[in-house]
Amino acid sequence: MPVKTPRVPLAAATTAAVIAAAALLAGPGPLRTPTATGIVPISAAQPPSPSSGPTPAPTTPGAAPPVPTTPGTAPPDTTPGATPPGTRPPVVDHGPRVGNKVALTFDADMTDAMRYQLRSGAVRSYANLKIIDLLERERVPATFFLTGKWVEQYPAVTRRLAANPRFELANHTYGHLAFTPDCYGLPRIPEREMTADVARTFDVVAAYGGRQTRYFRFPGLCHDRKALDALAPLGLTVVDGDVVSGDPFAKSWRPVVRAALDGVRPGSVIVLHVTEANAPMTDEALPHILAGLAERGLEPAPLSEVLGQS
Repeated sequence: MPVKTPRVPLAAATTAAVIAAAALLAGPGPLRTPTATGIVPISAAQPPSPSSGPTPAPTTPGAAPPVPTTPGTAPPDTTPGATPPGTRPPVVDHGPRVGNKVALTFDADMTDAMRYQLRSGAVRSYANLKIIDLLERERVPATFFLTGKWVEQYPAVTRRLAANPRFELANHTYGHLAFTPDCYGLPRIPEREMTADVARTFDVVAAYGGRQTRYFRFPGLCHDRKALDALAPLGLTVVDGDVVSGDPFAKSWRPVVRAALDGVRPGSVIVLHVTEANAPMTDEALPHILAGLAERGLEPAPLSEVLGQS
């Protein structure tokens, strides 16, 4: 289960946590090459045929509805994170550096190898219910980036997340495959399958209702221009994060807490994991993270609110 690497330099403690977790993977991966963060059109709309009327736009399963271009049509998609289909997705690390809101985000990874470990009994669980219990008990908002295979493995837990009005649901691919070469040893998805993989996951998650979003996070935070272009039809926003906790495979909760708090600022997006066996210290770290945020005058909020899109 790879650790997430931020797009911008972090504090020394955070960097150390990232390096330590990445070393446990099959092989080291390079830092991501910075990518453009603006919305850039990649294709022009074709004019309608005068003889046959408007030409319907091609559709992709899981794609956001197209932005209307004529009066009287349906309004644009107002789902948090939705962008005009056919444009390269924006990439964001954090929200505005004002106020006191921060986003707690939890990745729910699931690969074929992880599924095999569950079936074989080598691993008990990749769903850390203690984290969810604490968030519910303390009424803490959070955003969960779900892989499609995790949702299929844990449908009851997914229903529980969707039923909580303080939780938002986002997309983390179907099977946690890499979208670039050399992404911490993850198997790579073929470029031709990228769009369908992410579209499928939106459809899987949407079936559960709740607070749906058009937010998406790449495995390992690994993406390049080709990967972004592949997702252009889906009308989404890519969310990385500016505070990486380093919780995968952590042996103690203390480094996770230090990594989460050392670089946190208003508008920060904190990357954590709800995959119990691969992030066994996160539930122990979370109460200390919440206490540290309160001491700094910072308050968890849904990702859409932190990014100013609620």
